[in-house]
Amino acid sequence: MMVIALAACLVGLVFRGGIAVAQDAGVPTLHVYADLIQIPVLVLSKKQERVKPIARERFSVSLDSGPWFPASHVRLEGNDPISLAILLDVHGDESELMPMAAKVLSGLAPGYLHPNDRVSVYGLDCEMVRSEQNAPVGPLSLKLGVTSVLHSWTARQVSLSATDQHADKKRPADCESQIHLWDALTYMTRQLSDQPGRRVILAMSSGVDGGSKTSWNDLREFAQSTGVAIFGVTYVPQTVAGSLRWSPGAENAFNAMCELTGGVVLLAVPVDLDMQLKRFTEIVRERYIVEFPRPAHGLPGEHSLQVKIAKSHDMIRPAGISVPIQDAKVMADPSTVPIDPSTAPEFGTRKVLDIPK
Repeated sequence: MMVIALAACLVGLVFRGGIAVAQDAGVPTLHVYADLIQIPVLVLSKKQERVKPIARERFSVSLDSGPWFPASHVRLEGNDPISLAILLDVHGDESELMPMAAKVLSGLAPGYLHPNDRVSVYGLDCEMVRSEQNAPVGPLSLKLGVTSVLHSWTARQVSLSATDQHADKKRPADCESQIHLWDALTYMTRQLSDQPGRRVILAMSSGVDGGSKTSWNDLREFAQSTGVAIFGVTYVPQTVAGSLRWSPGAENAFNAMCELTGGVVLLAVPVDLDMQLKRFTEIVRERYIVEFPRPAHGLPGEHSLQVKIAKSHDMIRPAGISVPIQDAKVMADPSTVPIDPSTAPEFGTRKVLDIPK
């Protein structure tokens, strides 16, 4: 049995970089084009656990439900540089996780997040704030960044606690954010879109949006087209028996949006937040980088990408990518070597469906 991943999007047609090698006068210039597309692919068991290493020969890709094409090369992401944006959403029960956020996140460096990674830290409270922006990862920068974006929330908690100790005093009112989750994540995605490395968002949030102008599906499309994978960490209460209890409900859109961009939602309580955040970094670095040649023909627009692994029942979640179409001038150049269609995937005829907003 073969399991097919959820669709990711390819906007345009190909990723194509080029170099020109200068020669002496009168000698033709050799143009070399890199015609490979790379897609990060998350592979976990149905219980979101690690899977055994998977051989390259088991990976195949399909564009617009076209014929399955074997991947040219597959490797683990490993220590590829990551551009990471962290969102700390203090609304809802996620406030239970925030007192530990600075200590736990700073503890990810340098063992799990490395100096060649870059990080931006955002807070979603009464307003959206940012501290670090694309800064080198380090324990101190992470700690200061988290502390800074949570400053208003932390001060308010101290004030509320002091008021509770004096019943005769009026309890200060909490604030209501004017920026909501989907809009915040859209802004973060836009900021990440031109950053190098593997682009990832970590949202510590309940996943419940309070009324954004942007729909979750618009956010999903934008994140796919810019190659941003969104991961979530959501607080869940513990039952009397100690097991985690999660009722999807309003969080369905958050979970779907994360998985459709190549991420996943992890569940956490304060006592295991450290373990879950370390697990998040391990999941990111254990993604597979799947390579395949660019197709010989195609049109601009949104295309679906599917990835399957032979003889697998695992959960497969590819990220999206946006790539430019072929340059007509380059293709018309007599020195351009035409692509052999038999060595690249073929587009199918199935079009991407619009998910209701």
